[in-house]
Amino acid sequence: MVSVLGVDEQNQHGELEPVQRKSTAAIVADQLRSAIMYGSLPPGSQMGEAELASRLGVSRGPLREAMQRLVQEGLLHSEPHRGLFVTTLDADDVTDIYLARLAVERAACERIIRHHRVEAVAELTAAQARIVSAAGRGDAIELSDADQEFHETLVRVSGSPRLQRMAQTLLVEKRMCLTALQDKYTADPQTLVDEHSGLVDAIESGDEALLLARLEAHMNDALERLNAFTPLLSETGPAS
Repeated sequence: MVSVLGVDEQNQHGELEPVQRKSTAAIVADQLRSAIMYGSLPPGSQMGEAELASRLGVSRGPLREAMQRLVQEGLLHSEPHRGLFVTTLDADDVTDIYLARLAVERAACERIIRHHRVEAVAELTAAQARIVSAAGRGDAIELSDADQEFHETLVRVSGSPRLQRMAQTLLVEKRMCLTALQDKYTADPQTLVDEHSGLVDAIESGDEALLLARLEAHMNDALERLNAFTPLLSETGPAS
């Protein structure tokens, strides 16, 4: 069933706006993206059209369109005469993901400080509260979800659809790495709480230089922690 989104929650003037409708292909792409992110479709796994169409309850047309979207995002890749496969990430990919994330989120932070600071503080404070809650419960998966939601919110409140599109793929790729390493790598909950709190505080103060410095330190710290485990990425994924 095609989902229907209501009137835009960001509309502050009560004006009626066109209702947005997602196509079946877009809904299927969302489901496949989520399955890749959480490891239900692990790196290296083949995308069998017949099986996936049956599991999703859709015809092959929208499924193929959805998979092509994920090819364009880099989450799937084509192998000649074999088909489509979930992309496998290595240590170099992880470094590149964080390089790109820093560029995207740095641009988002600059726009937030200059144009959207009040809105950002309100939304990111709520997102930060979810990180604190997950950390307090010691739930690693929920903590990763809350961390991801924080950064999605950070880019969204910048008001740039293109930054959002770029961030979406990068955050899915980051989560793919965390999922693949979940039995070996765990982030320190208090570190995540403190670093994200520092970002919100810097936005609230309106100090752009401090915000950008804290963002870069946050990204570099996360990459350094992951780099100790990324050689193990080659050991994950389905057997060939």
